[in-house]
Amino acid sequence: MSNSEIQVDLTLDCIGLACPMPIVKTKKAIETLQVGQVIEVQATDKGSRADIQGWAKNTGHQYLGTIEENELLKHYLRKSSPNELKQEIKYAHTMTTEELQTKLKSEESIMVVDVREPAEYAFHHVPGAISIPIGELENRMSSLDPEKQIAVICRTGNRSDLACQLLEEKGFNKVFNVVTGMSGWSGPVESLS
Repeated sequence: MSNSEIQVDLTLDCIGLACPMPIVKTKKAIETLQVGQVIEVQATDKGSRADIQGWAKNTGHQYLGTIEENELLKHYLRKSSPNELKQEIKYAHTMTTEELQTKLKSEESIMVVDVREPAEYAFHHVPGAISIPIGELENRMSSLDPEKQIAVICRTGNRSDLACQLLEEKGFNKVFNVVTGMSGWSGPVESLS
């Protein structure tokens, strides 16, 4: 499928922006569209595909698909009518980065799942955290124990919010979104280098 076949009403440039900025800009831009119009979001952040899909699912806007051209991701969304929209859901169970540090220090049984992209994880992550990028979470859930407390972390708390909702839908009920994510983490970190 070539871009010439896709009728776009607005093109949004999010090239070079990291999470959560593509979503922040998309939220603002979609407000300017008429119902049924299509926005093309151009991004280079690999995590943006899962972010855009998750955001669309949460809000009721229609995710049409993504075209990859080398490093550029072009995401297509159709603005839904108000009666198709959902109130954007935020996952209810959260913990702060400080609470997570306390739990880890006390050696309380808690599993940390990092849903950022592999490159983000490689440079710095919570010691012992398991890397499961949000785009792979559904396929890799079977490796997680639903009876264990699970703290889900990303860079800012957006992707982890979506990941927590997905885990809860699949029967995980001891899941916490770590708010402010790695951007607010002041505890020890590990890197793969």
